[in-house]
Amino acid sequence: MRIALISDIHGNLEALAAVLTHAMRQRVDRIAVLGDIVGYGADPRACTEAVMRLAEEGAIVLKGNHDEAVERADPDMNADALAAITWTRGVLSADHRAFLAGLPLTARLNDLLLVHASARHPGQWPYVMTPRDAELSLDATDARLVASGHTHVPALFSLQPNRTCVAFTPVAGSPVPLAAHRRWQIVVGAVGQPRDGSPLSAYAVLDLAQGVLEPHRVPYDHQAAAAKIRAAGLPDRLASRLALGR
Repeated sequence: MRIALISDIHGNLEALAAVLTHAMRQRVDRIAVLGDIVGYGADPRACTEAVMRLAEEGAIVLKGNHDEAVERADPDMNADALAAITWTRGVLSADHRAFLAGLPLTARLNDLLLVHASARHPGQWPYVMTPRDAELSLDATDARLVASGHTHVPALFSLQPNRTCVAFTPVAGSPVPLAAHRRWQIVVGAVGQPRDGSPLSAYAVLDLAQGVLEPHRVPYDHQAAAAKIRAAGLPDRLASRLALGR
């Protein structure tokens, strides 16, 4: 099975459309959305509706912290994120909100665990940014593979025989064999708001049969997405960062 792993759409319809078009060309069998459908961007309704259609077609869809914040305030959010969520609450319909509220925190496919943040306390949204973060995530599950988003930065961690993780930076277009005798933490990056210095959307295809991770970067019209953010009256920082990937 080939699974497209996408995360952190954040109301960016232009990015989501570009990534889904690209994923279909990769002959994927299934799509997994690892949370944060809304927040930051100006198209939360359209993005939620697109993901609802994906779910109807068999996609796995998880809840992210911004999705949860639509119904329950997150005291850890910064001012820009809070402004976007407050605006988003007024844009979504009751059906959209019910869909987001009903999403699960995790999903399991045999040896693969899908989660928005970390396998360790998924509902508390810990970041997986360092080898130690990855170790804690892998220690919390018996799954051989854990795939997550949340950090907006693509990363890959391999658990070594001494129980410590080694970090890798995935390179788009360079498939990574995931050795079967190792355990792996995959962080797929962000569709709608990359933060690794590139404006290109990030996602990955996981080929479970071959044991290979295929990282991808996809261009999209970030200027159009930024213009919508400004037109909605959202904080300018949420628009300007799209061109910078920061």
